[in-house]
Amino acid sequence: MNNIKKNFIVTAAQMRQIEERMFMAGMPVAALMEKVALLVTKKIQDTLNHQNHNINQIGVLVGPGHNGGDALVIARELYFQGYKIIVYCPISKLKELTNTHSKYLQSLGTIFVDNISLLKNCDLLIDGLFGFGLEREITGDLAQVVNQINSWKKQIFSIDLPSGIHTDTGEVLGTAICATHTFCLGLWKQAFLQDQALEYIGIAELIDFDIPLADITAILREPPNIERITNTSAMANLPLPRPPATYKYKNGNLLLIAGSHRYSGAAILTGLGARATGVGMLSIAVPESIKPILNSHLPEALIIACPETETGAIKQLPTDLDLSKFEAIACGPGLTTEPRSMLETVLSVNFPVVLDADALNICENLENNSLVVKRQAPTIITPHPGEFKRLFPHLANQLNNRILAAKKATENINIVLVLKGAKTIIASHQSIKINPDSTPALARGGSGDVLTGLVGGLLATSESKIPPVEVVKTAVWWHAQAAILAAKKRTELGVDAFTLTQYLIPALKI
Repeated sequence: MNNIKKNFIVTAAQMRQIEERMFMAGMPVAALMEKVALLVTKKIQDTLNHQNHNINQIGVLVGPGHNGGDALVIARELYFQGYKIIVYCPISKLKELTNTHSKYLQSLGTIFVDNISLLKNCDLLIDGLFGFGLEREITGDLAQVVNQINSWKKQIFSIDLPSGIHTDTGEVLGTAICATHTFCLGLWKQAFLQDQALEYIGIAELIDFDIPLADITAILREPPNIERITNTSAMANLPLPRPPATYKYKNGNLLLIAGSHRYSGAAILTGLGARATGVGMLSIAVPESIKPILNSHLPEALIIACPETETGAIKQLPTDLDLSKFEAIACGPGLTTEPRSMLETVLSVNFPVVLDADALNICENLENNSLVVKRQAPTIITPHPGEFKRLFPHLANQLNNRILAAKKATENINIVLVLKGAKTIIASHQSIKINPDSTPALARGGSGDVLTGLVGGLLATSESKIPPVEVVKTAVWWHAQAAILAAKKRTELGVDAFTLTQYLIPALKI
């Protein structure tokens, strides 16, 4: 497959436009259906051969459109390979091409049924009820059928999308097939990168049917472009290899502002994340009382003792601290919301600033925060969904479509948004990038602190010509890869935030 195509993410409308360009250029619909279905059939065969399961009887769910036509061609090919095929087609009025395939399959003696219970003893189900573009809810008898199928807990291969999943938002339209495998056709649909669809998609694979690149770019030329992060694109922004003649002052100077008497661990985890980036000089500003703890965990860092409040939070930065000497500042983990005036000082600098956790809580509604809105230098924010709602209250009810919410949040503010989740989104007013690979192992306290350190460290060490959104993309990808590796070695239960930091460097050997 063309590696460039793996990066593209499309809406239902964009996919229709791309296919229409192909048809207008002369690609016959029937020929494309045959090609797609044969590719899916081969993928099903390869999957079954790898599983080494004894599959004899296959049930095929057929809808009225071309998704149903794909399913019928797949059923025909599997029939010729000796499998017993049972077709369930709950809708009598089919599109012309789908109806033609149905008639031919029936002429071969394949069993067609209108009672879903007759598929209960099948070893495998193929879902071709609805592909991309479904917008109405599945209700009534068909909803009962879908729920019954899900109750069987069978292996289900869905074609393009599990039936009942909205192509763009990933929303469940009433009910949806819970697939074990989903073969996405041509280009990744947005639903595959929306958190709410993940439990229905199962293992996702892209089936490339040779869409001309010119047709794709003709439709996807308007910003913001949506990109699926790949290992290759992420690793391109790592500060490796280093020049043979270099020294610490050439490898970035980062200031972390983190921690309090109550949350000293947050400062440690952020520092460990930053250390992994190889940043030349690492300074960490913390309340004076926890300086010895930081020194013991990060002996190479310069720990800056700050005056503190009665509750052990940073009161202010030292008056002799020259912020202009740094290349980046990362601020927020474990701070508490007391250091409000200190944050104003941080936001006044003319270089990249990363805001996380309590720094975001201090900012509150970003549209009303003049210090953030007026900044010319990059501002990177890393909220989880709850923080996002506080920062963008006018978008609080739009998180059912995380991609659209991220797009709207960055339209009028010069920020890079890292919207955390199972599929973390990195958005600016020019682009949206989505990390497709992660693990539930990251759903633990302190994981975000490690990410903040990674983002800060890479910003401080990166070349000025690399756009900040690209640097942040690499940090998010690296963070997830470390967690995936740690989960393989320790199980998802064994990946606490400190353990995560120990897998950051090994993760780069993938």
